[in-house]
Amino acid sequence: MTKIIDGKAVSEQIKQELAVKTELLKSEKGITPGLALLLVGDNPASKVYVGSKERVSKELGYHSLVVKLPDTASEEEVLEYIKKWNNDPEIHGILVQLPLPKHIDENKVIMAISPRKDVDGFHPENFGRLVIGLPGFVSCTPAGIVELIKRYDIDVKGKHVVVIGRSNIVGKPIANLLYQKRDFANGIVTICHTGAKDISKYTLDADILITAIGVPNLIRKENIKEGVVIIDVGINSIPDSTKKSGQRLVGDVDFEGVKDMCSAITPVPGGVGPMTIAMLMQNTYLSASGEVGF
Repeated sequence: MTKIIDGKAVSEQIKQELAVKTELLKSEKGITPGLALLLVGDNPASKVYVGSKERVSKELGYHSLVVKLPDTASEEEVLEYIKKWNNDPEIHGILVQLPLPKHIDENKVIMAISPRKDVDGFHPENFGRLVIGLPGFVSCTPAGIVELIKRYDIDVKGKHVVVIGRSNIVGKPIANLLYQKRDFANGIVTICHTGAKDISKYTLDADILITAIGVPNLIRKENIKEGVVIIDVGINSIPDSTKKSGQRLVGDVDFEGVKDMCSAITPVPGGVGPMTIAMLMQNTYLSASGEVGF
């Protein structure tokens, strides 16, 4: 019987655990985790994401600081806020919501954030630490995938893990996490992407398939083998006249078409998505508590 991996339930467990640990951190060490969020412009999706992050951080008892700038804000203004937060002992995590307006260099902004406060895990120092196996902040979606693997006790050791997608946010970090020699990893990892002439050549051999390519229902039953574990990171909007909005969310995988062939699978929505904010909050706690050493 297929196991449905419930990211929403796991994320709630993590947040409950963090709320307890945060109270202890406050009472025993007098430290309140502080998260600073910067939003530039009026991108509707970005406004929703920042609002959700602010709400959850407050629910956990964190010190939450949100700055919203118009899309005409200069790169210098953005960098000035980062500089101020880097030097603020009450701020333990800094998040600049992406994407940024085109006149602002995203790489320059990411590089300006102190690696010790880079709770998004995007700074090259943190990515480099991940690659060579040193402690650091792991980007939130890959960290959430690993947490789901742990909590559902999915065996990765020696298994063929196929990752579809090579982004710096998901594909590259999750591949690096799962081939390392440690618990809930040590897999044989293949990275596949749009350059593949026949993607089925790789997906049909996958014991664990992780999709993060942004193509709705790309993976169908003819692309997988019986018993595969599927982690679907894709979030795609497709037309649906039965919905009030006229659209619905689907993943990169044809969930209904493949679920009976899988040993375990994440749904979309409700799978990997809720884990991202939970892991952001966990990274902020780790920064405040000093549990991630540099």
